[in-house]
Amino acid sequence: MSNAQILNFEQLGPSPDAAKQQAPVVLLHGLFGDLDNLKSLARELAEHYPVLLVDAPNHGDSPEFAKMDYASMAAALAATLDHLQLHQIHVVGHSMGGKIAMEFALTYPDRTLSVIAADISPVAYDPRHRHILEALTSVDLDAVTNRQDADRQLAKSIDSRGVRQFLLKNLRHTDTGYQWRLPLERLDTCYDAISGAVRDGHYEGPILFIKGGDSDYLLAQHEDEIRSRFSNIEMKIIEGTGHWLHAEKPRIFNRLALAFIQQHSRT
Repeated sequence: MSNAQILNFEQLGPSPDAAKQQAPVVLLHGLFGDLDNLKSLARELAEHYPVLLVDAPNHGDSPEFAKMDYASMAAALAATLDHLQLHQIHVVGHSMGGKIAMEFALTYPDRTLSVIAADISPVAYDPRHRHILEALTSVDLDAVTNRQDADRQLAKSIDSRGVRQFLLKNLRHTDTGYQWRLPLERLDTCYDAISGAVRDGHYEGPILFIKGGDSDYLLAQHEDEIRSRFSNIEMKIIEGTGHWLHAEKPRIFNRLALAFIQQHSRT
């Protein structure tokens, strides 16, 4: 197996052997993010379980991948688990990471003890992030001498300071100046696949959907698509949150996630 297939990861908590044989929990971030995005949840879970934080393909410190369809990303996760000699997992994902989690469960049901999909459905979405890719690509990196310079350029097309600060986590200072660590051209090429639906199939294990009360990512009209793939479904809503529910109300989000995983863990 080539090292190029292995995603970048960080492990927290006890080793699987020391955790009374508890299966690890894998955490998967969303588009333009990295493994730090779910660090608050990781720290809380790590008091009880081995935790594996993973950078998605073409994100963070993971290698560049030619494809970002969900079958390819789930296969990359499986290869990483094989590398670590991990078989069965609980898997938690936000947004794009939630779709990877669902694809993994549908493809490898025997390896999946439970799934948490945070504010995402298995459906295809209309493109929502082209403007972000265009904004990142439009930054004149030669004119950037500090992060404030990059922020001022991004502010021309992205009003939200919080979104800009999130995106600027991907700006790196190198010997030759500032660079994006995201392969923007590759993400643009793969964007239709990222926006697409997860595979058909059926996963009979438990899955929890957590919706941001003010978000429009997880909607009632998605119910048929969800039930065609999953039957053992729980749904929770965190009122007063948008798509970034885990960052906006982390205590509630973390409590829901931990309770669900504990409910479906080996005793």
